Amino acid sequence: MINETQNPPRNGEVARAKRVTVRALKRARHAWLKAPSTKLRLVPLPVPGRILALALFTTATPAFADGLVENVNGITLDADGKVIRFNAILIGKDGKVTELLSKKDKLPPQLDFRHDGKGATMLPGLIDAHGHVMPLGFQLLTLDLSATNSLAEAQAAIRDYAAKNPERLWIIGSGWNQEKWGLGRFPTAADLDTAVADRPVWLTRVDGHAGWANSRAMEIAGVTAASKSPPGGRIELSGGKPNGIFVDAAFKLVGKFVPAPKPAERDVALGEAQKKLLSQGITAIADMGTTMDAWQSYRRAGDGGWLSIRIFGYAGGIDAMVTIAGPRPTPWLYDDKLRLGGVKLFLDGALGSRGAWLKKPYTDAPGQTGLQLLAPAEIRNLMVRASMDGFQTAVHAIGDAANAEVIGAVEELAETYKGDQRWRIEHVQIVDPVDLQKLGKHGIISSMQPVHQTSDRTMAEARLGQERLAGAYAWQSIAKAGGKLAFGSDVPIESADPFAGLAAAITREDAAGQPFGGWRPEERVTREQALAGFTTGAAYAAFAEGKVGSLTPGHHADFILIDVDPLLASPAELRKAVVKETWVGGRPAFQNTAVTAAEKQNDGERR
Repeated sequence: MINETQNPPRNGEVARAKRVTVRALKRARHAWLKAPSTKLRLVPLPVPGRILALALFTTATPAFADGLVENVNGITLDADGKVIRFNAILIGKDGKVTELLSKKDKLPPQLDFRHDGKGATMLPGLIDAHGHVMPLGFQLLTLDLSATNSLAEAQAAIRDYAAKNPERLWIIGSGWNQEKWGLGRFPTAADLDTAVADRPVWLTRVDGHAGWANSRAMEIAGVTAASKSPPGGRIELSGGKPNGIFVDAAFKLVGKFVPAPKPAERDVALGEAQKKLLSQGITAIADMGTTMDAWQSYRRAGDGGWLSIRIFGYAGGIDAMVTIAGPRPTPWLYDDKLRLGGVKLFLDGALGSRGAWLKKPYTDAPGQTGLQLLAPAEIRNLMVRASMDGFQTAVHAIGDAANAEVIGAVEELAETYKGDQRWRIEHVQIVDPVDLQKLGKHGIISSMQPVHQTSDRTMAEARLGQERLAGAYAWQSIAKAGGKLAFGSDVPIESADPFAGLAAAITREDAAGQPFGGWRPEERVTREQALAGFTTGAAYAAFAEGKVGSLTPGHHADFILIDVDPLLASPAELRKAVVKETWVGGRPAFQNTAVTAAEKQNDGERR
């Protein structure tokens, strides 16, 4: 359960954030170079604080111009998934693709600008079909434990972070994973007290579905032996007393006491998230669980001219949906950069915290079947409430029982709501084989994260046993059943790096090439299917297929220049892909300064 308020930057970050002004942000808007130069020079924006981005250093010219990006190995997919290759792209004054050109085509006689792609591979801007924008930004500003490999490493990192930040009233962080540590149990408040005991500490598990508190945090929250687990949540106990771990709905027992970020702090986090995503080649993201506070930050960025990525908002529940959008989805705002068109609902938890709802008990916890967060009538009522007003529903379902329940709900509601609903199921990790074929009916979109399979493989085996893995992360089976795939990362639970996702999708091997030949390799997808999952499929999943996801005429000129061809590169090469440039709406939004410096040096040596 991602909660953007759990990781607020404090003190020094706050002071810097408050210096961010609307006037400064407006000065940071991009504009085109008037001269038809083949080189575009990018410099840091004149924005104080920690909102970091890049802008084109320009003379006063129109916001858009007829331009050409040439000398590229262009790759895109059409609406049928067919690969189109090209060598140059024409961009209109509206920032949209005008025409794709080959080396044989003649160039227009007059252009306002030309940009040399220097032989790089051009792809449509990649789309993350499931992520969390503000939590990513806060993760970049607070303690991140995702790189720790043991409890001792985590304790050392927490202790060091607290020592370096003595002014912070709460120590906030995320990313811990007891499975990665090989701990064999959840960490406890006692474990945390050895690192920091004098201040409250609150750390979110890597999957966002559990929190780890020290004794001071539990004291502030009033958690005692008399505290009861709330419906849909679980307080982990040791000796009959809370031991510091709070799963799913129990998360809020402590989380609600963490100081909420101020608007200026949210803007800092958004700036950091945008910078990170653009550097990874991501130009659009489905923001799952959008809150009103996050929406207001997105609007401030749009109004101030510094909203750089496209955000497809899915409200965090019906109340947030109504508060943000009112009686119907919002229109597309800021030249199609922002829209609230759907709602995110939770049906269960996650495998790592044993909150995923299973049909049979966990193999490694025989007395548990996970957490059913909504009764059958509740999930149907919420889906009806959204559909009546034209909102798309995206339901989090990980366990086989949860997936069966939401599939059954769609089957029932599809009889009444016959329009283009594009029912989404988020994660679809464990599906009973008898239910797999049903994912090809009623236009259900399986929104999945390839990197979850490589990260969770051994844990899934331990949680479920071999006999229940036939429908696990079953991408190809879903595609063969006629289901629609959309790929993402679940950032910040995983890295947003889409090239790791592409490599995992086509191999089902991790970064070390394990297991050799892939885990359940029959579920691998083709390179074209994988690319579609991060482009046309992800766009379709958000009702944005007419706007982004393809570099065919009429679509926004959102594209990236990288150093490998994803349809030809080895998986290892694909994982090491370097994003040289990222363009959004026909304008540069990110340039890899290290690559630029190297190219300039090479140009000088050739001269």
